[in-house]
Amino acid sequence: MLTDESFLRYQRQVQLPEIGEQGQQALQQARVLIIGAGGLGAPAALYLAAAGVGSLVIADGDKVERSNLQRQIIYRDDNQGESKAQAAVTQVKALNPLIRARAVTARLAKLQLAMEISLADVVLDCTDNFASRHAINQACFEHGKRLISAAAIRWQGQLMSFDFRTRQGPCYHCLFPNGEMKAPQNCSETGIAGPVVGIMGTFQALQAVKAITDSGDLCVRQFRQFDGLSLQWQQFALPANPQCPVCSKES
Repeated sequence: MLTDESFLRYQRQVQLPEIGEQGQQALQQARVLIIGAGGLGAPAALYLAAAGVGSLVIADGDKVERSNLQRQIIYRDDNQGESKAQAAVTQVKALNPLIRARAVTARLAKLQLAMEISLADVVLDCTDNFASRHAINQACFEHGKRLISAAAIRWQGQLMSFDFRTRQGPCYHCLFPNGEMKAPQNCSETGIAGPVVGIMGTFQALQAVKAITDSGDLCVRQFRQFDGLSLQWQQFALPANPQCPVCSKES
């Protein structure tokens, strides 16, 4: 049963038949782990806090820099030099005091990564490097979690959703095997249109809300690519690799 305060805050969302009071209660009971509080994690955290996700964990080991402010909209100019995770938690609590939020002010890896993923209902991969994405993918598969991964560079964005609750692929490694990308690109070298990374982070939040409330289709076997210059989406089937060392039954 929603409190009067919760009903007034989330009324427009509760009106959706796919969510309703039951879905809103599911959101309030959910824990979402956001790994990376940059251009993807910033809008994702704000929208999930606004939607009433009861517990947010935001992990990032970096500090806010001036160059971040062009696209990482959760921060303000006077946040420069502060921990990204802590500054993001301050902002989401200010947006919605009904939720709980915790900052992890270090790059998640190994045992700490596994522990935080094991506690989450949904994991958002908002990182910007292949090593982190592969580690997150493997940990999510091992712990049977739902993973929503996105990336953005220049004018292009990518979106993938995975549901590992049944320990079945495909997974991120099926699409991007380790070592295949010999020259990783990043925003500091090639540039990024701020709204493009914001679009992808917002889609991650949307997929998380759908996952928690069991609304719509997560399209777990699809790879989607967005072109900000043409506003066109491309969609590709994502088959499981029977030789994948992460998700294949033979691994």
